[in-house]
Amino acid sequence: MKIMKFGGTSVGSAERMGAVSQLIPAREPVIVVLSAMSGTTNHLVQIGQQLAQAEKAPAASLTDQLEQRYKQVVAELYKQEASKDKAKQVLSTVFTDIRTCLEQPFSPAIEKIILAQGELLSTQLFQIFQEEQGIASVLLPALEFMKITQDEEPDMAFIRENIQKQLAQYPDTHLFITQGYICRNAKNEIDNLKRGGSDYSASLIGAAVKASEIQIWTDIDGMHNNDPRVVKNTYPIAELSFDEAAELAYFGAKILHPSSILPAQQQNIPVRLLNTMQPEAAGTIISSKRSGNQIKAVAAKDGITAIKIKSSRMLLAYGFLRSVFEVFERFKRLLI
Repeated sequence: MKIMKFGGTSVGSAERMGAVSQLIPAREPVIVVLSAMSGTTNHLVQIGQQLAQAEKAPAASLTDQLEQRYKQVVAELYKQEASKDKAKQVLSTVFTDIRTCLEQPFSPAIEKIILAQGELLSTQLFQIFQEEQGIASVLLPALEFMKITQDEEPDMAFIRENIQKQLAQYPDTHLFITQGYICRNAKNEIDNLKRGGSDYSASLIGAAVKASEIQIWTDIDGMHNNDPRVVKNTYPIAELSFDEAAELAYFGAKILHPSSILPAQQQNIPVRLLNTMQPEAAGTIISSKRSGNQIKAVAAKDGITAIKIKSSRMLLAYGFLRSVFEVFERFKRLLI
């Protein structure tokens, strides 16, 4: 089975959704992992921020704006009235849920419910599009198998067991569609994966089903040898090892989050970075294969704060470094 993850720009419009559909193989078992349509999550964040400030009228206005955008997508995406009716019902359900959240006191749990709606929208609309095209598919609700622990780490045993249960119900189906980014937490509340978002979801799902390959489709043709937004004439790197890719991602390569390939690395599943705007491009393949010690790419990271700690009390003092690192643990900050 193959995992194909498509980011927000890849499904950012009715036209792009149609193009993504053409990239999915007809007879090969595939799990498609979708992000929210581009701009949606930012819009939902703004709604949450307004609600947090008790500004319900602006939050309601932002909700209306987002709903109008999706109504336009529905009008453009589908040809059949039956498909449009199904999609309109999806919009009605999702935006009713958002408006219900606006009537409740703000809390982090409410905010996460609002943030989850983007992926719920994109996957349902895409699945209806597959139906209209005569392509059999099944929507796998990520909230039924994707879970994090109390420490906000993936509960791999739960994920593996529950996604396998869902897949076993459809032995003759080749195409499955599910949400990236969203999950449930240890309290069974709606939550999200934060780090790496949908890429992380794709890697976790790939590891859980022991996929043959995980494909990450974005709007750039692989991991480049430098940041194309800063440096001219960059080019994609054909092959990287897991460690090389993680290090480049950690130190600034924006196409991939370092955490998102770890589950794939643990199961030795190759990850391929591809471009939906240029699907014929070879992209970048990330695997356990190593190819010498030459420099393959340069990455840079902004906003780094260096802290120098010096104290006469640290000499031969047991537990000094532990106390320092406990500060970072308490405030959930990362060390480089």
